[in-house]
Amino acid sequence: MTEQYKVFEKELSGTKQGNPYQDIWLKAVFQNNAEETEVNGFYCGDGRYKVRFMPTRPGTWKAVTKSNDPMLDRIELVCECMSAREGNHGRVLRRDEVFAPCDLSEEDRFHFSYEDGTRFQPFGTTCYAWINQPETVQEQTLQTLKNSCFNKVRMCIFPKFYTYNTENPSCYAFEGNEEEGFDFSRFNPVFWEKLEKRIRQLDELGIQADIILLHPYDKWGFARMGRETDAFYLKYAVDRLCHYKNVWWSMANEFDLLPWKSVEDWEFYARTVMCRDCYGHLRSIHNCIQMYDHNRPWITHASIQRVDIYKTAESVTEWRKTYHKPIVVDECAYEGNINYGWGNITGEEMTRRFWEGCIRGGYLSHGEVYVQHEQIWWAHGGRLHGTCPERIAFLKEIMEDVPDGAAPLRLTPDNHLDNWDVPCLCKEDDNSYFLYYFGFFKPAFRTYKLAKGCAYTIELIDTWNMTINKLPGIYAGDIRIDLPERQYMAVRMKKVN
Repeated sequence: MTEQYKVFEKELSGTKQGNPYQDIWLKAVFQNNAEETEVNGFYCGDGRYKVRFMPTRPGTWKAVTKSNDPMLDRIELVCECMSAREGNHGRVLRRDEVFAPCDLSEEDRFHFSYEDGTRFQPFGTTCYAWINQPETVQEQTLQTLKNSCFNKVRMCIFPKFYTYNTENPSCYAFEGNEEEGFDFSRFNPVFWEKLEKRIRQLDELGIQADIILLHPYDKWGFARMGRETDAFYLKYAVDRLCHYKNVWWSMANEFDLLPWKSVEDWEFYARTVMCRDCYGHLRSIHNCIQMYDHNRPWITHASIQRVDIYKTAESVTEWRKTYHKPIVVDECAYEGNINYGWGNITGEEMTRRFWEGCIRGGYLSHGEVYVQHEQIWWAHGGRLHGTCPERIAFLKEIMEDVPDGAAPLRLTPDNHLDNWDVPCLCKEDDNSYFLYYFGFFKPAFRTYKLAKGCAYTIELIDTWNMTINKLPGIYAGDIRIDLPERQYMAVRMKKVN
């Protein structure tokens, strides 16, 4: 019995002559009444083939295989699917892909939901090469994630060769090694099984695996495989991994550092992924300096690296207007002490950027680069040592309390004079909720013109010290509230019925 949104798997025996990775194709169309899903099977070595399927609703799903290998052709498959258990919400999708148009607001295009309609707010972290580390470090990474607030991990399939990343992994996606070379026509089943194990473990922790398919930090030749080999690899990766509900696709990390790949190449790669992914997982592409056109229809959300030395999360407002999609600032710089400017901001500054981005209606990803530790989280995983993760957890709790439909405050002639200088997340339709964030400003007091006919409770939130102080009484009309003249303060107002 397979649980809804989990993976049904059937192993089959077929030919191992020649190169089955290239020579053999295997398909199956799963049907449940009028609904059907076509999946691609894949070869996993030693004459073994697998067909996987993620049932999206309970019931009996039946399929008959099709293949150019007679041993794999016309095999009947049956998947008995039970309803999803508590906590199993299905894939994460954009909200406008989950709900009917009549149930959507203008703001919904900027946010995510699970398949069952439950709201999902990504609070991500970056561990580029954690699956390429020794097993003990990988297990330590999972334990750290289990105890953290993070619900999305940016991670590569290929290993990374860059500052503080110079070791060879124990195995690779393709057969071969650096000394003897790689066979780009044959995959290494051992590597893929290990990768799948880690994706399953992330899913058990409720964490989305944001899979980076290509990147430029390479000494093995994976970044220069050529268009046909890239497509061969992408098809295999999607055929194996798309059946896990917690997978997102990132076409590249810093695509513009791969100048030998054209925009036409990236568009071709995106079409390849979409063609092989029968479930329509989330898709993005990530920049270094040059922004990709996130208005392209295949891109479900914008995955952005800050493009200014100082201005980061403040740009969420502009990016929302430009792309009309969820904005995920997957690299707003990292907390740490590396010699590069992208990896030596303070915990205070990273926490500020998270608050700034969330209040403006976007999402951010964390990273940590402290060079005095053997494992550096941003690449290796291991343990967290910084000061901002617990503050991000505090912010996550605050954001979970924000009512559905809340949006960044729109400046109008009525509120412009009072609110133009402070980002605010609010429910303007009924004036029921306001969350103001002061960032690095530290006013001694603040005046407000509260909505007519409404009364509010007011809380002062110290986002760094992680305290919430409820002010006495109920507030209405024109008011003044005193503030502690500290940076990183927020004010939360909730309407009293």
